[in-house]
Amino acid sequence: MNFSRRNFVGMSAAALAGATAVSGRARAASIPEAVIVKSPAMQPPVMPQDGQSYQPVVTLNGWTLPWRMNGDWKEFHLVAEPVKREMAPGMVAKLWGYNGQSPGPTIECVEGDKVRIFVTNKLPEHTTVHWHGIILPNGMDGVGGLTQPHIKPGQTFVYEFVLKQSGTFMYHPHADEMVQMAMGMMGSFVIHPRDPTLHRVDRDFVFLMQSYDIDPGAAMPKIMTMTDFNLWAWNSRVFPGIDPLVARRGDRVRVRVGNLTMTNHPIHKHGEPFTVTCTDGGWVPPSAQRPDVTTDVPVGGMRTFEFIADEPGDWAIHCHKSHHTMNAMGHDVKTFIGVNQKDLARTIRTLVPDYMPMGEKGMAEMGEMEMPMPDNTLPMMTGFGQFGPMEMGGMFSVVKVREGLARDDYSDPGPYKNPEGTVAYLFEGDAGPAPRAPEQKASQPPAVEFNVVKPGGGHSGKH
Repeated sequence: MNFSRRNFVGMSAAALAGATAVSGRARAASIPEAVIVKSPAMQPPVMPQDGQSYQPVVTLNGWTLPWRMNGDWKEFHLVAEPVKREMAPGMVAKLWGYNGQSPGPTIECVEGDKVRIFVTNKLPEHTTVHWHGIILPNGMDGVGGLTQPHIKPGQTFVYEFVLKQSGTFMYHPHADEMVQMAMGMMGSFVIHPRDPTLHRVDRDFVFLMQSYDIDPGAAMPKIMTMTDFNLWAWNSRVFPGIDPLVARRGDRVRVRVGNLTMTNHPIHKHGEPFTVTCTDGGWVPPSAQRPDVTTDVPVGGMRTFEFIADEPGDWAIHCHKSHHTMNAMGHDVKTFIGVNQKDLARTIRTLVPDYMPMGEKGMAEMGEMEMPMPDNTLPMMTGFGQFGPMEMGGMFSVVKVREGLARDDYSDPGPYKNPEGTVAYLFEGDAGPAPRAPEQKASQPPAVEFNVVKPGGGHSGKH
């Protein structure tokens, strides 16, 4: 992989002996190098290096953190620090993350591994790391003040535990949590089964979901926002900046999704149905699995689903909350559908000569025109496909299924070449007479039989 590297000077044994943040087992060793990656390009998967067989994951717009073996310990080095993240071409956000990016690199291990994770804090405030969903000793759980002291700026702490399960997990702070997660601090943690024949797939994708509130023209998230977010992201990227999920026809494909936003997300995939096979609580027994095309990912939860890529094409995958597939959305934008804005536009042009009224017939024209925006601001509806504007943003990408791809080829194959006669087309024949409403025949209410009781007990008969 093409990494840029930042070297950390190895500490002497005497220096480590005086650092209470470093455990006794780690004192005899130097801290492993911290690898830093700033490019949003998806890095190729890291193939197994120690003889264990598994299909490595591919992180959308991300990468897997390298490790070193120190005896029987697999050692990693995370650096919590301010980062700059390109959310899509034309916009860069000032976030917090790990090792140069938000979210941080994916940590990838095997069930039974002994892991030692060094965490260096380069933030302006203290932090911790919680290993979400992973079974470990209480003192390694990463809840500041409850299970460990906080990691102060400039300190390095060490987490050590043995992986007792396999599945899809994540890591994030449990210190000043509202601020630090709102700023983008999180990462994926994937544990492969010890038995390489279990839950085997051909392609394995992973990403986390984030929500940000960034004013147009700004770069810093508003950390106090609780509900009114305007950017919905996968791995801190929004469409059209999110990588496609590329698969070879016939591959069994796994997609692992984690949610650290403030709301649930119904993730919908076009094309073949899928089956949810794992949560952050463990693998779903086959008897509890069912086919579906949408799975709701709750706040703080993870869902893993799998499908056979049988149908070639460019298949959309997105959150099905329609406002989550838009960028820089304003919550106070008025609805002008059906409103004649000619007089209003004439008045506004006396102040803003280039003003263009929009919205009388819906918002589609915004996706077609991509009007100029303030610096560092993305259009609300954007992206172009081979047939025109896609009018999307936010949590949207494409599953690209192709014949004949190489096994480990994840490069974008470009637009799908539809076989002749398989694309919806414009009908140019005779539309026939205009439809008319069926004739309404006047009808009399049905006669009703009832008896009227007269004074004295007599009856009047039918009425």
